[in-house]
Amino acid sequence: MRAKSNRPKDCIYVGKGGLKLQFALEHFSCDVENKVAADLGSHKGGFVDCLLHHSAQKVYSVDTCYGLLDWKLRNDSRVEVFERKNALYWLSPQKLDIITIDVGWTKQQLILPAALRNLKDDGVILSLIKPQYECEKSELEKGVLAEDKIPEILRNIESAICDSFSEIKYVYSPYKGSGGNTEAWFYLKK
Repeated sequence: MRAKSNRPKDCIYVGKGGLKLQFALEHFSCDVENKVAADLGSHKGGFVDCLLHHSAQKVYSVDTCYGLLDWKLRNDSRVEVFERKNALYWLSPQKLDIITIDVGWTKQQLILPAALRNLKDDGVILSLIKPQYECEKSELEKGVLAEDKIPEILRNIESAICDSFSEIKYVYSPYKGSGGNTEAWFYLKK
């Protein structure tokens, strides 16, 4: 029995996460060609696949799960897989040009400092923000956070990390997350 895919039929990536990352790369004019990257929270590997399609030299795939990364990516010589690894404690074998993040349950105020220690001095982090995981559970209605609460959450994240980065930008993602939740991308330059 095969697992049901959440990938749109016209998607060139192993998961729709690749489409989400492609939007962020294009929006922020982020060039990953010949760069060394890590994807924290790889899951099936949509972000990893997108990075490879955009000619990343190497991608470290980091996830707490085991066996979820797509077989095609697992067997790509440009991908080094770190399974059963908590990104909060993971140390990269080398400093990274770019780090992509999609960690869901882990709050941004925890994961961003952990990612920062693996980043080169001129490196960039692209982090997918899922506001429903950044708020109190009581603020959700059937798992969905009201749109009017999202700007405050984004401002709170920005104020918590502003001293660690030289440049911070964000944009709302055109793709909805689980349950129809609005998501946003943070672009963070060291």
